[in-house]
Amino acid sequence: MPKFLILRFSSIGDIVLTTPVVRCLKLQVKDAQVHYCTKKNFSAVLDGNPYIDKRILLDGELAPLIQKLKEEHYDAVIDLHHNLRTWTIKRKLGVKSYSFNKLNFEKWLIVNFKINRLPEKHIVDRYLETVKSFGVVNDNAGLDYFLSADDEKAVSTLPPEFKDGYVGFVIGAKHFTKRLPVEKIIDVCKQLHKPVVLLGGKEDFEAGESIVSSVSPASSVQRPASVFNACGKYSIGQSAALVKHASVIISHDTGLMHIAAAFKKDIISLWGNTIPEFGMAPYFGKNAARSVMMEVKNLSCRPCSKIGFEKCPKGHFRCMNDIPVEGIVNATRN
Repeated sequence: MPKFLILRFSSIGDIVLTTPVVRCLKLQVKDAQVHYCTKKNFSAVLDGNPYIDKRILLDGELAPLIQKLKEEHYDAVIDLHHNLRTWTIKRKLGVKSYSFNKLNFEKWLIVNFKINRLPEKHIVDRYLETVKSFGVVNDNAGLDYFLSADDEKAVSTLPPEFKDGYVGFVIGAKHFTKRLPVEKIIDVCKQLHKPVVLLGGKEDFEAGESIVSSVSPASSVQRPASVFNACGKYSIGQSAALVKHASVIISHDTGLMHIAAAFKKDIISLWGNTIPEFGMAPYFGKNAARSVMMEVKNLSCRPCSKIGFEKCPKGHFRCMNDIPVEGIVNATRN
């Protein structure tokens, strides 16, 4: 009975993108046991996943975690994070390991010199290359995300005017240069003339409140749309349920975008300093939904980072400022 350890510590979207490896390994390798090691604060992303036999969580120091892992006697380690921490774990465990190629040099080339040597291959397919020696192939079933009954109840907490459908707008992203300016989000919501649920973490709550007050001011007699600020009010599973039940998702390059892809939702994705060519575009598998990627191409400064910055290095932020509001609105109607 082969026993596998999958390593991926963070973050939400990256973990969701590893789920095809988990599923294919479990279903295609006879009698496989699949353990998954991640950070404790991201463990909820894997709740209910039937293809994971055991989760082992990093919570603090690495040494106690390594001791736990040694006691499991793994046959192979599948490293889908490939950093110093996972290198230490692999060295200490001393078993055969397989690591995915992060393409750091290729990303450095395109960020610094705009020389594109990136393969036309999604990160999901690069993850799956780590297990091909076990006879595992892509089943093209896409990403997985599993909701509990309690998660599904989140939809019932929305105001009555949202019961007949709504647009989900993921306004959050870890870095400023991956987020559409709040003023443009307000313009989009005003022009949609549809109920909109704003999605994000606690750090996005104030921006959400600003959007709500601007789109639907209390003094307004004829409000152009109903906007509900769900940022920071729901768990990750509950937010995922709100994504699942949206008619369409507008999102930055962030975790909830990949959860939306797992649910095969139509997605309008907004790209700032990062580019889809990094391999992180919405991934659907064989049952593809509609994916519209909004980006400003041919900017000499883009991509300026493989991750993001807290302000535009050039000061103009054209990668987001030049995305037309009308284009986003029209994409939700097509």
